[in-house]
Amino acid sequence: MSTGYDEATEGKVYSVQGGDWEEVVSGARSAEDERLVINMGPQHPSTHGVLRLVLTLDGETVTEARSVIGYLHTGIEKNMEYRTWTQGTTFVTRMDYLAPIFNEVAYCMGVEKLLGITDQVPERAQAIRVMMMELNRIGSHLVAMGTFGMELGATTPFIFGYRDREMIMDLFEYITGLRMNHAYIRPGGVSVDLPAGAVDKVGEFLKEMPKRIKDIRKLLDANPVYLRRTKGVGYLGLSGCMALGVTGPILRSAGLPWDLRKSQPYCGYETYDFDVATERGADVYARYLVRMNEMEESLKIVEQALDRIAGPLKGKPVMVEDKKIGWPAQLALGPDGFGNSPDHIAHIMGSSMEALIHHFKLVTEGFRVPAGQAYAAIESPKGELGAYVVSDGGTRPFRVHFREPSFTNLQAMPAMTEGGQVADVIAAVASIDPVMGGVDR
Repeated sequence: MSTGYDEATEGKVYSVQGGDWEEVVSGARSAEDERLVINMGPQHPSTHGVLRLVLTLDGETVTEARSVIGYLHTGIEKNMEYRTWTQGTTFVTRMDYLAPIFNEVAYCMGVEKLLGITDQVPERAQAIRVMMMELNRIGSHLVAMGTFGMELGATTPFIFGYRDREMIMDLFEYITGLRMNHAYIRPGGVSVDLPAGAVDKVGEFLKEMPKRIKDIRKLLDANPVYLRRTKGVGYLGLSGCMALGVTGPILRSAGLPWDLRKSQPYCGYETYDFDVATERGADVYARYLVRMNEMEESLKIVEQALDRIAGPLKGKPVMVEDKKIGWPAQLALGPDGFGNSPDHIAHIMGSSMEALIHHFKLVTEGFRVPAGQAYAAIESPKGELGAYVVSDGGTRPFRVHFREPSFTNLQAMPAMTEGGQVADVIAAVASIDPVMGGVDR
């Protein structure tokens, strides 16, 4: 609302309340030179989600940049304290909604550490997790590249990125039943084995996707307009990344090959052959190249995981053997496509009354997790995603907190943009690739 105005040569100049708006405006007024304080967002079409930037401008130059978050706060971490450990996966999958599989894996790895069953998770389940994560990594990067191109004025990369991502979404829907928010990864393994035909569908994707990545490269790699908008823009060197705790493609674009899949392997990543993509430009263009190279490396990993799933691990279990922890993972749909099949119901109810009672208690009350705390970290498309999980010995988490890379990386926005042009703010924020569902959670 208006709090008054000053007479100026060009008319009335209003100061507007909202957050630290007054403080920023008064600071700009006290400066000797003329300053313009503007809002970019939270509904601006070129910001990632509901992100608000408060920019102080000297002409076209950004002298100060602040990010304002919280517009997408969902209380996910707090809500998890009122759900069972297994139900927690339905919450965490909604944080970074472009990388739901990674959220689920990090959380489940933390729970498995507390349970002491990390080594008991079946190899087939681990291979499926790896395959799903790398497919998800490609899908997340495709959105990053597509929206990035559109934000700089090129609509074709956006069309290509979302067109290609549809293939991954179709695979996810076929395997998990949902395009997003899957809750497919569970403590102890995965909710259900791959359905018939899934291996062939992933194989078809592996044949087609390399050509699609080349199409995007042809559009952007050597595009003179794209190079002018990205090279030397949003620079953040290695020392800046280390000081701000920045990880993921931003850190690797500064030349440091830090990737948790290699440096702190999990889910058997140490047994896969792939390279860590790095660049030395430390600018927007270098981050673009890192993500494009990562997609190509992810295809290699998916192919290796698929060979194991279809080969030596075929028919192996996908959930821990401990029936007091693992939910049934051999489900079968009924003829209506929704409920369980009569054969599966007969199997559950026909075994023994004790088995039926146990299944009922496991689903309604959940399993107990020994008191303690654990931290599990994985390499998400944005960087290090860590889950800090605390148990008081009950059937629900006492506390769950995430080290979300979008939140941490967003701290680098002022360092990338201050001193540059206002038009370059869009490119810099796009190269960070923040997802506000993960920032605000």
